[in-house]
Amino acid sequence: MNQLFILMAPQGGQNGIMSFLPLVAIVVVFYFFMIRPQMKKAKEQKKYIEGLKKGDKILTIGGIYGKVVEVKDDATLIMEVEDGTKMKIAKSAVSNDASVGLNQN
Repeated sequence: MNQLFILMAPQGGQNGIMSFLPLVAIVVVFYFFMIRPQMKKAKEQKKYIEGLKKGDKILTIGGIYGKVVEVKDDATLIMEVEDGTKMKIAKSAVSNDASVGLNQN
């Protein structure tokens, strides 16, 4: 009976690595489908915000369309909306380029 128990015991090295293989595969898939694209999108957003200049048409995260009138050094900018009202907003509040959806001159 003791011999049977010894024969059924798992072998140490190979079986231990094989049990972690599915976990490693899940982490790799999670990285390539979730983390990496999100990091790429954040990098592109940061590059876009740093490249804002006078005359760019923007959309804020609050849903306000406008045109950049002035870019300041303190991480803010002055934005003009359709009726001529000017607003001071943080650069981080800019969502994306709105030149397609904005009908201003």
